[in-house]
Amino acid sequence: MVEDELALFDKSINEFWNKFKSTDTSCQMAGLRDTYKDSIKAFAEKLSVKLKEEERMVEMFLEYQNRIRQNKLIQEKKDNLLKLIAEVKGKKQELEVLTANIQDLKEEYSRKKETISTANKANAERLKRLQKSADLYKDRLGLEIRKIYGEKLQFIFTNIDPKNPESPFMFSLHLNEARDYEVSDSAPHLEGLAEFQENVRKTNNFSAFLANVRKAFTATVYN
Repeated sequence: MVEDELALFDKSINEFWNKFKSTDTSCQMAGLRDTYKDSIKAFAEKLSVKLKEEERMVEMFLEYQNRIRQNKLIQEKKDNLLKLIAEVKGKKQELEVLTANIQDLKEEYSRKKETISTANKANAERLKRLQKSADLYKDRLGLEIRKIYGEKLQFIFTNIDPKNPESPFMFSLHLNEARDYEVSDSAPHLEGLAEFQENVRKTNNFSAFLANVRKAFTATVYN
């Protein structure tokens, strides 16, 4: 745009010079001089306006570039913020899952603790009954039960021989691989021990089994 104005100005100068060369009178020269001044003034004003417009355009372009950079920075910050929000949401979900798992573990622990407590109470009650039964057997039947090698229980009867009440009559018992009663090592030897073993396996009546064994030991004394 400035180049176009310069070209017009150059054209005006040439026209003025051509007129100046063809002018003879002083009045005409004065008129041409005034015309030249007016042209110069008009051109300067136009040039000043054009330069200001160019400067404004440059400023607008620079402002536009600056806005683009700012918008780019804003978009980057927005993207980073969205990424951070997504990460926070992910961490929050992980925390919720972890909290739920911890709660499940607490509830499971509480249930197991209650189950163990119930089992311990039941075992304590059972042990109490067994101890009571053992005391009863020992007092009335002269029976003592000992745990020996090989996961065996040894049953020792006394008060069988009137002549020697402290004389022991014993046998051993354990559970075999089939979880059945296995009786062995009777002293003195009992012929019907295998039959007693078979009966207790079928009936699971252990009290009757002990009573029958004691009777068999008693029979050996009087025979």
